[in-house]
This record gives sequence, structure tokens and C-alpha cells, in this order.
Amino acid sequence: MSGQDPLAAEIDRFILHLSEEKRSPAHTVDAYRSDLHQFALFARDKLTRGPARLADVDIFVLRSWLGSLARTLAASSVQRKVAAVRALFRYHQKRGHVSKNPAAELATPKLRRPLPTLLDVDAAREVVEAPRSEEPRAIRDRAMLELLYSSGLRVSELTGLDLAEVDLHQTTVRVLGKGNKERVVPFGAPCREALERYLSIRSLLRNAKTGEQDPRAFFLSTRGRRIGVREVQTLVHRYGALGAGRADLHPHAMRHTCATHMLGGGADLRAIQEMLGHASLSTTQRYTHVSIEHLMKVYDQAHPLAHASRTGRTSK
Repeated sequence: MSGQDPLAAEIDRFILHLSEEKRSPAHTVDAYRSDLHQFALFARDKLTRGPARLADVDIFVLRSWLGSLARTLAASSVQRKVAAVRALFRYHQKRGHVSKNPAAELATPKLRRPLPTLLDVDAAREVVEAPRSEEPRAIRDRAMLELLYSSGLRVSELTGLDLAEVDLHQTTVRVLGKGNKERVVPFGAPCREALERYLSIRSLLRNAKTGEQDPRAFFLSTRGRRIGVREVQTLVHRYGALGAGRADLHPHAMRHTCATHMLGGGADLRAIQEMLGHASLSTTQRYTHVSIEHLMKVYDQAHPLAHASRTGRTSK
């Protein structure tokens, strides 16, 4: 269809750019693809003069589209869809396919940012320790919860981990975060124990019929595939309810809890910024690199679960 529809073809080229040139995460590419093809459906209805092209989309079409979104969607969803269309225009404008980016003129609704969910140290511990069964799945779940709280990873970073990126000797994980930026993040002794225990049973997580198992993925589903974001979200909800009476608990709450507990323990904001992979602390503050050695020192001093000695780590 994209060969007959210029707008669909323009979207496909942009999606290919995201996937193959920018190497954006799969979930990001999928979200852009879905949002942009939904936008294309609206644009085709408005542009009745021949095949729809991106160059034919003006500010009036975009405002009409924005109005239709605002009637049915939350402000956060509207902002995400507008960002996708702006990026589409920006890509084609840079390549001379369109002369301007009318999406840049759109005024999007302001987000009301609720305070993020935060657990105290006792509640966080109860959630992490909620998987008590000796079954492989529960052992895996405990390891994931430990890592989410110990290192403050995004759920997509957790599910994207490969075996080669987890260093039990150095007690670090190497993750690929937003913007394809790689960083090294430490974890504590209890987390290392949980990860070691998980690795001892990982071979049991495989397809029951074929015996197949993803050879690269660190965390596996019960069918031997790389575990997905939605499955992790579901298990965090379950253990949040079981351990702390918080059925609404989201993986990002574990990340926020990790950062807040470190801050309360005396960690400096720049160290937390580096650990979480944030580009900046505010629009006026430049990104400041913190060395891995300093980050390790701050982590050991500040994280409530990192007080155990790290006999396996080498000093530099």
C-alpha cells in the first residue's frame, strides 16, 4: 500500500530511519509507527484532492487533528502523538522533502504531572521480597525486582539486558538507555545474590514443546523468550499488592524509589543523574559526567542495600 500512498511511504521511510539509522528501541519505533499511521488516516480524510502527501498537510489540518485528539485522549497521549508528527516533519524537512514544519506551531496541552509513587525503605523491601516460592519463575521475579530497586533501571532497560551486559564480579550492568546512550550502573550485594540464584535456574525457563531458549536475553519468560515490558509491569503490580498493598505499583515507581532513597542517603544529584541516565537535571543545568569510580563510591555510601562489602570488585 505504501507504494500507492505517498504519505504512508513518507512515514515508512521515517520509521526505517528510526529503526536502522538511529537504532531506536523497538517499543519506541512501534509507538511512532502506530501514532503516525493513525495521523495518516485523519489526514487522508481531510486532504481530498488526490493522494495524501506530507507537504499538503498544513496548520489547519493539524489543528483539526489536535482538536479531535484532545476530545478523547489524555494530555500525555496527545503530547506523544504530536511529538511523533513533529519528528516526521523534521526528518523530511532536513532532507528537502517538505519546505516547513507546521507541526512546530502546534500548542499542545500542558501536562499535570502527578507526584510519582514512592515507597519507603520497608515497603520497598517487602515488595522485593514478595516472591517467596522456590519455583523458577518466582526466583526470576525476585531477581528482577531486586535489580529494579537496586539500580533504578527503566523497565525497557531491564527487559533489554543481555547476559553479556551483567557483570556479577564488578556488580554492574551495562544498559542502553534513551537516545541510544550507554551507561554502566552498579547494584548492591543482595541484588547480586538474587541474580546469581536466577542464573542457576535460568536454563529451566524454556519452551516446553521445543526446548528453545533465547541465548542472549538475561531475563526470560516461562517460554524461554526475552521477557516483555508488559509482563514485567504485570508482575510489579502483583508483587506491589502482595508485598505492600499497592496494586497500582509500576516499575517506574521502583526507579523513583531507588533515586529518592539514594538522595535521602546523601547521594549527590549529579551521581543520581548519571546512574539513571538522565540527559539533564533541568533545562538550565548542563549534563555533568560522573566517573564510574566516583559513582561506585557514592552508590556504596548512599544506597540502603549497598552497604555490604564488594570483595569481587577490583579497584582502579
